[in-house]
Amino acid sequence: MRHSPEKLLAIAALTTLAACAAPHGTRQEDALQRYLAYAGPPIKSFTWLGQFYSWDGLAKDKLVVFTTPSDAYLLTIAPPCDMRFVINRIGLTSTGGTVYSRLDSVIADTPGTGRWTCPINEIRPIDYRRMRAEGRAKAQAAREGGAAPAAPPPPQ
Repeated sequence: MRHSPEKLLAIAALTTLAACAAPHGTRQEDALQRYLAYAGPPIKSFTWLGQFYSWDGLAKDKLVVFTTPSDAYLLTIAPPCDMRFVINRIGLTSTGGTVYSRLDSVIADTPGTGRWTCPINEIRPIDYRRMRAEGRAKAQAAREGGAAPAAPPPPQ
């Protein structure tokens, strides 16, 4: 069976796109597992002064927000939000500069579907300083050819 060059090129392009798309879910799952390994027990609230340093969607109902370069919180949210979709920006509702679980929400602006308001079900602080320090130690050990220290197991 002979295929035209255009058909072969289209098949190659689709195969490449499929290969590029597959790791995205894996990257998010890996990142979620890393954050869970350093997440503390749930807390009721955290201070938020109206700005993010950064944020990242990790799963359908989970995202991490950085209020400073070293202060991070893992948020579990209720539907309709799906943090796996393309989201242009997020915001948080707050009361007097404090974000509360079960009271405040994540506001997500998405292309095509508009604005979602998603209640925060749970807030867990991330020990990001320890996470970064252990990541640096692991990278240093890998450069030196030694065994890297194991990350702590995810909490049950």
